[in-house]
Parts: sequence; structure tokens; C-alpha cells
Amino acid sequence: MAEDKEWESSETTVAEFHKRIKEAFEVFDHESNNTVDVREIGTIIRSLGCCPSEGELHDLIADVEEEEPTGYIRLEKFLPVMTEVLLERRYRPIPEDILLRAFEVLDPAKRGFLTKEELVKYMTEEGEPFSQEEMEEMLSAAIDPESNSIHYKDYISMMVVDEN
Repeated sequence: MAEDKEWESSETTVAEFHKRIKEAFEVFDHESNNTVDVREIGTIIRSLGCCPSEGELHDLIADVEEEEPTGYIRLEKFLPVMTEVLLERRYRPIPEDILLRAFEVLDPAKRGFLTKEELVKYMTEEGEPFSQEEMEEMLSAAIDPESNSIHYKDYISMMVVDEN
């Protein structure tokens, strides 16, 4: 009996993941033809609570692209790959306390914020640099327009998804 319950919950999980993936995909399926622009895949994946690195994102796109890349991704190819990603809990967000420690390293004076200039410098010149598009997306969400800085504790609270 326990096996049956486990199977049922697994089936329910897969069905729920399929529903969530289709809903996220459809937001970007502007032609309603079960395809999205390949450039939207990262946004779709992040909207599903996953945080892949650029390298991981490129690998995932390679898995779902047609043999002859068209610039579009089909739902029928994306759905099984993304379902597997969600089932395996891949690309999970970094825990809040680790994010906070990372920001604190960038803020040795312990001010509780970084200026826009500091943030841009760290995100584009260090480690795996953000693209211009990623930087603009982050700045639009992170920067307080009044102080032109990022109060990182507030940003982390807003960014971290509550996993109930």
C-alpha cells in the first residue's frame, strides 16, 4: 500500500509540474503555437523557482533545441526536460543566509547596502559576469530609486521564494 501512495503522490507531482510548466510557457507563447523564443527560456525557468547558472542554462537549452536550431523552443521538447529538472530539484536557489553572507563580503564597512556602481562592478567584472540584460533585470528589481543603492537584506527577502 505504501508503494501505491508513493506512486500516487509522484503522479500528482508530475501532473502539477506539467500544469505549472505549461502555464509559464504559455505566457511567452505569443503565437499560441506551442513555441517560445529561445531567449525567453531563462525567464521561464526562473519563474518556476530555478536558478541555473549561464552554463547550466546553455546546457538545458541544448537539450531542448531541435537538431537544427530555429531560435524557438517547442513545448513538447521543453516539458519533459523541465519536469525532470523540477523532480530532481535541480538549480535550487541559494539559501538566504548564504546570500546575505555574500553581500556582506562585498560590504566590508557593514553599511547594509551597496551603491549601484558597486553592484554593477561586482556583477560584471567578477566571477561569472552578468550580461547587460541580466544586469538591467537585477537593477530594476534591486535598486532603490531614492538612494540609488541596493539595501541587500530587503532585496534578499524579496528574492527568496518561500518553499512551503
